[in-house]
Amino acid sequence: MKKEIEFNTRKAAFIELNGICSMSGVDSHDFIEVTEWSNGEGWDICINAVGNTQTFSITWGQFQAMKKLIKKLDQSYES
Repeated sequence: MKKEIEFNTRKAAFIELNGICSMSGVDSHDFIEVTEWSNGEGWDICINAVGNTQTFSITWGQFQAMKKLIKKLDQSYES
């Protein structure tokens, strides 16, 4: 069975962290970039901050679980 090669343009969103993150200085070039997977089932995330670059991938389900956990943590501080 012959597989077809697909070409596509992936969606990405980018934002600088200065003014958003207290660890990022005014003159820093810290940023986050999120790129959607071609199949739409997750994202590649690149965080460049405080002299370090981290890149990881996360699926839609993992993202949903993480949101639930963060919401629970936030609620525990309000109690």
